[in-house]
Amino acid sequence: MRTNTSSLGLFDLCGATVLLAAGAAAALSIENPLSWSACLDTLLHPSRAESFDAYYYVYGTLPRLAAALLGGAILGLVGSLLQQLTQNPMTSPLTLGTSSGGWLAIVVVSAFFPEMAGEGLLLAAFVGTLLAFGLIVLITGPRNMTGVTLIISGMVVNLLFGALATAIVLLHSDFIQNVFLWGAGDLAQNGWSGIETLLVRTLPVIAVLLLFAPRALALISLGDEGARSRGLPVVPVFVALTTMGVWLVSAFITAAGVINFTGLIAPNIARACGLRAPRVQLLASMLLGAGLLVATDALAVWLSALTGNIVPSGVVSAVIGTPIFIWIVRRQAADMTAEAGAVGRGALVAAKKVFSKTAAAALGAAVLAVAVLNLFLVNRGGGWTWGLADHYELLLRIPRFTTALAAGAGLAAAGVIMQRLIRNPLASPDILGISAGAAFAMVTGALWFGAGVGQSGSLWALGGSLTVLALLLLLSRSSRFSPSIVVLAGIALSAFLDSATTLSLSRGTMENYFILQWLSGSTYRTSPTAAALLVLGVLVLLGAALAVSRSMTLLSIGRDFAQSRGLPLGGSALVLLGLCALLCAAATAAMGPVAFVGLVAPHMAIMMGARTVKTQLCAAALLGGAVVAWADWLGQILIAPAQIPAGTLAAILGAGYFLLLLLFGRLRKSGR
Repeated sequence: MRTNTSSLGLFDLCGATVLLAAGAAAALSIENPLSWSACLDTLLHPSRAESFDAYYYVYGTLPRLAAALLGGAILGLVGSLLQQLTQNPMTSPLTLGTSSGGWLAIVVVSAFFPEMAGEGLLLAAFVGTLLAFGLIVLITGPRNMTGVTLIISGMVVNLLFGALATAIVLLHSDFIQNVFLWGAGDLAQNGWSGIETLLVRTLPVIAVLLLFAPRALALISLGDEGARSRGLPVVPVFVALTTMGVWLVSAFITAAGVINFTGLIAPNIARACGLRAPRVQLLASMLLGAGLLVATDALAVWLSALTGNIVPSGVVSAVIGTPIFIWIVRRQAADMTAEAGAVGRGALVAAKKVFSKTAAAALGAAVLAVAVLNLFLVNRGGGWTWGLADHYELLLRIPRFTTALAAGAGLAAAGVIMQRLIRNPLASPDILGISAGAAFAMVTGALWFGAGVGQSGSLWALGGSLTVLALLLLLSRSSRFSPSIVVLAGIALSAFLDSATTLSLSRGTMENYFILQWLSGSTYRTSPTAAALLVLGVLVLLGAALAVSRSMTLLSIGRDFAQSRGLPLGGSALVLLGLCALLCAAATAAMGPVAFVGLVAPHMAIMMGARTVKTQLCAAALLGGAVVAWADWLGQILIAPAQIPAGTLAAILGAGYFLLLLLFGRLRKSGR
């Protein structure tokens, strides 16, 4: 068996080498009018480059190929290192949130400290990636970085840092185009200086890892006790190796932006080839990562030439990586199904009381308080004072307040429906990619088909939501809608759709800037008519959800139990999914995607004692509406006259709250 496995690994490594060679050949030939002999002569004698084609070949095509080779090798190496350290096949810079941490740090430095460009960017990216990784370790614990717990924590960190980066971009629209291209992962180079700098920063660290990491990884694979009994200081070694991996990721992000999935896929392919030795896995992952990224970049170059627009390599990587990530998830489903439910339950505090009149009064008071602030807190002479808003201010404030209130209520109700339907406390429109589907559809309609954001685009949003729901159901049907499959497939679809949306916005026009405002969850462009229609639509859909609450009650107990009570499973699921999609589409069309409201509001309602479906729906709707309305009001006054979008503040508050829930859940578990 060992011989067969080794032969299989050797065969697949040969295939990876062929892929690498084919990708390199394609990258060198696409949009290159030079003959192969001229290319070889120019490569050996770059000083002879006199024509524009030859000059571009030496200082454009070849550096880009080198960036793909080196970047793919770095991502493959770091992915394999992290997966072996955590014993988790889904660990990567994407799922750990380190890429988003480095990206946020680069955005902060570019916006507020432009004089730190150069070496300062690398240091900032390194600090950002370390911060993201530190948050993950804090939430999961250094001994529990496995399975769904790690992935969910990384997803929350990604959403939190992404919201912060979006807020900064909105406040500094002067560099919006460059920041989008960089964020989408662009390997284009202007000469060899960037590659030389990247080599100096990374080659010594790569050499150290290849020399000293394999033995440590072999011992860590035995478990903490086994490694310590053989004299390995587990925690210091873990910290040292992850720090070196974070440094490599930071250096690559600084040079080429964010490119996801390569670091996740390459190590899994290496293991699927039968490669088990740590050193062999590291080397094979480097080779596979280089081959994957070179082929991906060649496809990006070809698409750019075909369409006449820049197609970043990171977007193509997301397109290719999403189905492979879902395949990896399906392979691991049996091990993660039970854990996914435990993660969600562990993040909650069980309701120990019945939802009381006091709790209902508190929710009503929260909504009333923000309504009073919108009506009576006014800005006069550069300062805030009490007084009735004038007619013009009311025309602006009332539609914004009602839009935020209705959108938050709709997203919270959609979260309740999703969690009850698939019996997964981690389900929500944003985590499962439903909001991302609506956003992508609306951006596509606005940019390519002239659909208005927030008006005729509502049908586009509905179509995007329904498409993502259909894909999730199709992918998870064979596993009987396993929570792990649904959640992780949703994360993969969200990553793909976010990359595609970033590509659509990378041209940097002012219309795209307005769309970015909407994507951040903004009530800026609402109108009295649109607000009234949204309120009416959400009330009707909430009434429909209350009318079918018995179906949700039975389904939340179990599908077999529901069927034994005469509930038609197919029809009930279709109705509930349709309600969820309509609520999500209405809210997203009105003010853009708002993260975490659909996840956090149902949890908070349960904590307040809302046990029944009807009570949870009403309480969650009030909570969601209050959260978004407060976020909208705070966004208007915190840095006035500039404003922070409500969705950005709501995402920051919701992500922080959910991270605290995960952290407290771990502390309670460890304290038992």
